Order: sequence, then C-alpha cells, then structure tokens
Amino acid sequence: MTKTIAILATLDTKGAEAQFLREQLEHHGCRALVMDMGVIGEPEAQADLTREALAQAGGSTLKELLAGPTREVAAPVMVRGTIALMKEKFAAGEVHGVLGVGGLQGTAACTEVMRSMPYGFPKVMVSTTASGDVGPYVGTKDITMMFSVGDILGLNRVTRRILANAAGAVRGMAEVEVPMPDESGDKPLIGMTNLGVLTRGAMHALKVFEEHGYEVIVFHAIGSGGRAMEQMMEEGVIGAVFDYAMGEISDDVFGELRAGGPKRLTVAGSLGLPQLLCPGGSEHLGILVEPNQVPERWKDHTYVFHNPVVFVPRLNSEEFVSVAEDIGRRLQSTTGKAVMMLPTDGTGSYAAPGGPLRDVASDAAFFAALKKSLPACIEVVECETHAEDPEFVRACVERLISML
Repeated sequence: MTKTIAILATLDTKGAEAQFLREQLEHHGCRALVMDMGVIGEPEAQADLTREALAQAGGSTLKELLAGPTREVAAPVMVRGTIALMKEKFAAGEVHGVLGVGGLQGTAACTEVMRSMPYGFPKVMVSTTASGDVGPYVGTKDITMMFSVGDILGLNRVTRRILANAAGAVRGMAEVEVPMPDESGDKPLIGMTNLGVLTRGAMHALKVFEEHGYEVIVFHAIGSGGRAMEQMMEEGVIGAVFDYAMGEISDDVFGELRAGGPKRLTVAGSLGLPQLLCPGGSEHLGILVEPNQVPERWKDHTYVFHNPVVFVPRLNSEEFVSVAEDIGRRLQSTTGKAVMMLPTDGTGSYAAPGGPLRDVASDAAFFAALKKSLPACIEVVECETHAEDPEFVRACVERLISML
C-alpha cells in the first residue's frame, strides 16, 4: 500500500522546503499531503489542504483571520484545524506519518499537532530549535526532533541533505509493520513506574508478569515518565497500572526535579482502571545541583548523591507525612479496583535495611499518615519487608493480575 505522509509547513516562508520534501517522498514511492499552516503571505508551493481549508476546520475563515492578523489569534485556529483534519485522515486510514518544518513559531504549531496524534504514529520535526530544550515541544509524545543546523529559509547543499534525511526517516517509519500500540494483544498492556532505587524489584516484576502472559511498559518516574504513563491511560493504550514508584509525588510537593505535576496519580483512579499502588522511592527527593554541592536548605538532612549532579536528601518525619497526605488527596477520585501495598521495612534500596537513607521513625510516621489519608475504597495491605523483596514484588504483581 502506498503510504501518505502529511507535510506541515507555512508555505509563504517554507514553500521551497515543502516542495523539496514532496519530491523526496514521491521519489521514495510515498504520497505527500502538504498542509499549509500559513496565514498572511502568498503560498510559494502547492498545498493539498489549503490554508482556507485549515482555517475553516479550525472554526474560522481565512478572511476573518486576515481582517486583523495576529499570531495570538491565527495560530490557535490553524493548529486546531490541522489537528481536526489530521485526525479525520488518520481515522480513515489516509495518512501514515507526519513531517513538520519550522522555526520557533512553526515548531510550536507543528508539534502541537503531532502531540495530538497517537503513540506509534510516525512524527518527525525538522526545527531550528532542536539543539536546545525540546521538552515543551515533545511533551510526552514520541516526536523525533531533527536540528536543521541552518535556518529553514532557502535550499542549499546542507539543508537539502538534512531535509532528504528527514523525508527518508519518516518514510521508513511509515513502512514499519509492527502494529500500533492499541492494536496488539488480547490482554491489557500494564503500565509500571520505576526508579533506580527499585530497579531490581522492577526486573523481578517483569519476569512475573511474563510468566502470566502480560506485556509491560515501564516508565522512568522522573516527571515525564509518570505523565507519559497517564497520557497512555487516557488514550486507551494502558489498561492496568502497577504504580511502583512515587518519587514524582514527593518532588512535586517540594518543587524538585522529578515533579509529576498536578494530574499525577489521579488518572487511573478517575478512569476506573485496576491499579496496584506502592510508595516506592517516595522517602527522598531528587534535586539538580552543581556537581557534588549540598544545598543549604538540606545540609541538616541525611543525604547521598545519586550521581554528581543529582542530590538526594532523606525526608524527615514531618516532610514525609506531607507527602503521604498529598498521595491520599490525589487518590480521592479513585473509582475502580485499587490496592495499596506498603513495604514497611523500606520504600526502596536507599531506605531498606543497611541503606544510606534508612529512617525507621520517619517511615512509621509516613505509613500511619498514608493509611489515614487514603479513601476507603482503596484496600491497604501491609508487608513487613522492603520494596525490592522478590516475594513482595510477586505479591504485588499477582494481586494486580487478580483484579483484571
């Protein structure tokens, strides 16, 4: 089957580049669907979906946008229209990948469209900003960012090759025959969070899930990981959750590196998905520092360095209780099957017997506050062991499977 790749560009300023990409894709046997996201200048290449069509799909008209043209007004309309038409084409099986080109404004617009598309759908963005912090553009989606090196303003021997590479990349992705994530398997995909202080336990959990015939996608719970897991829940990719690591909640309470954001730990419960909960790694924070520098605020705490630039202080009883209360607050919306497993002898390798952040009194205060804070619908199971104990992990996995 001939694959169709959508090209997103403002054809008043990126017309030559869009035409070159069309030629490259057609050379590879693909069909190009050029979508003109420009508004003001005259298009310098032929669009398959015109700016008029995009504006109309976005709830306005090009005439209205040109009456008093501003980026603040026009950009949301054009993005909204592009998303609507992309989703329409995807649902009809008429588009198999997306390739964007742009600078600051174009990258923001194109990647917003890309973030609306499903996981696994090929997304390549050629951008002048791709050598910097691309987190705001990528979000939690599988967008491939390619640095354009030169400005996207005219073709030359460098930009031709880079654009040709981008066309080849998205064409190759579109040819992949592995099913999309929501099309595979007769059992739900399990989402599991993990941190370095839980990795041995996570590896054992994977083996137990495999014994029972379940696939698992593991998320590094450092902020973006937890948010990506919850996005996949909302999109129907993940059907059950082993939320093994909750350091993202601790860092959110104290505004540190791994903060998971306000929705973290609320999505599975509100969707009614089966979830097995464990407060792994929640006894400490992850703080980005200058190499081997201890922040003044935390000098009176027990601490280690996870690596030279990630400082890890142990929370005292009062601080750890505030995390327990926040976990309980976030879980109030839980409507489905949920079990909280408490490893009372340590929530991770740092806090386990012999660990550098061991604090039995703080742990006890945390577990007492957590039990008090949880909604009545969540069953609590206390286990006199640590979070990475193989038997504890097996019990967690088998308990979750019993809920499916």
